[in-house]
Amino acid sequence: MTLIRSISGIRGTIGGNPGDGLTPVDIVNYTSAFATLIKKQNPDKKTSIVIGRDARVSGTMVEHLVTGTLLAMGVDVINLELSTTPTVEMAVVDLNADGGIIITASHNPRQWNALKLLNNKGEFISAAQGNELIELAESKNISFAEVNQLGQYRIEENYIQKHIDKILALPLVDVNAIKNAGFRIVVDAVNSTGGIALPPLLQQLGVKEVIELYCEANGNFPHDPEPLPQNLSEISDKVSKSDAHLGLVVDPDVDRLAIIDENGNMFGEEYTLVAVADYVLQHTKGNTVSNLSSSKALQIVTEKHGGKYYASAVGEVNVVEMMKLKQAVIGGEGNGGVIYPELHYGRDALTGTALFLTHLAKSGKSCSALRATYPDLHISKNKIQLSSEIDIDEILNKIKQQYAKHPVNTVDGIRIELDNDWVHLRKSNTEPVIRIYAESDSPHKADVIARKLLDDIRKIIKEESDTTLN
Repeated sequence: MTLIRSISGIRGTIGGNPGDGLTPVDIVNYTSAFATLIKKQNPDKKTSIVIGRDARVSGTMVEHLVTGTLLAMGVDVINLELSTTPTVEMAVVDLNADGGIIITASHNPRQWNALKLLNNKGEFISAAQGNELIELAESKNISFAEVNQLGQYRIEENYIQKHIDKILALPLVDVNAIKNAGFRIVVDAVNSTGGIALPPLLQQLGVKEVIELYCEANGNFPHDPEPLPQNLSEISDKVSKSDAHLGLVVDPDVDRLAIIDENGNMFGEEYTLVAVADYVLQHTKGNTVSNLSSSKALQIVTEKHGGKYYASAVGEVNVVEMMKLKQAVIGGEGNGGVIYPELHYGRDALTGTALFLTHLAKSGKSCSALRATYPDLHISKNKIQLSSEIDIDEILNKIKQQYAKHPVNTVDGIRIELDNDWVHLRKSNTEPVIRIYAESDSPHKADVIARKLLDDIRKIIKEESDTTLN
């Protein structure tokens, strides 16, 4: 069993003992702590919180616990029921709520669920607020409402359609161009809420034919739900055999978008954001932001259009903070997460889809030909598991010293610029692990760079061990 408390919310496997997994006790504990946190920020008004969930099988159970707890805390609950992460984010603002809870473990397998926590701007709570939440939960200093102060409950229906309507109204979304392109598109929604959001969006965008693959929102994931190449062989075959123009894949809560070209090949999770940014920057001059582990291709495209690129620490909340600081017109993360502030500050696969299809239609190119217009870069993603007694910060500091002749960014771990290549090392917030991402113009070169840093880490550990023994 696993329970992880981080900047991304409260996430864990269902069942087990309290404190070891995401049990009913833990759900009530952290939901009441979140309600306490939000009420403290708004002491003179009745608090309201929007909730929504993906389709995973534990969702109904968790939803009932969250709803009952919020009502018991004197909080009004606005339930979107089956929804998407970006839809809930937008609804918090539209409904003038004080916060939001999205019941989803994102790309994690079916045994997981989580509480993603939003502030009154529909954005993830900050690290400081997250720490305060954990302190509240651990202190048990929670006061529930008396009977006359219990919260009120209502269901807000059809919010996904309201989300779609806002996307269709975006100036850079061209329905006529998409309609005239006559696209045939295969969709894999991994049997979650993408199945009730993405096909309707495509139909209203004027897509000629939508071929649905796993679009029943029943939570029975047919494959690992993370939209990575090794999990997408079925849709790749379907695209090529169906003579489709492309395939679209979303994760269970619809904040990540993966694209498959007409040949059944991956467009590349890093290149979802790159392509969308290219289109936006053609029409809106400005800056871009992604995190330090994302492809340099975004920087290249941004500078081509006369803008400036900025890198943030890893994590959506950090990307959003940097986007606001640098007034970025587009940003996101290299996992298929597109943030378009014209609509809202959150990763949104539905908005990314509409902008990408407009770009593809107006380009007059095939999906593979469009991909060929961007720098051909490759990222090698690795990690090294360490024993809990090892001082990871000291290891990273020694790596920094070892590569002092190269430009080094220490905003989040260490990112080392190696001429046209880079490598990023950062420690996990939840386990004794260092993640090593390296990018180059070939998969082999990226792997070589990553392996070199892995060897450097092992050498440092060995030297420290030898020193201790002597």
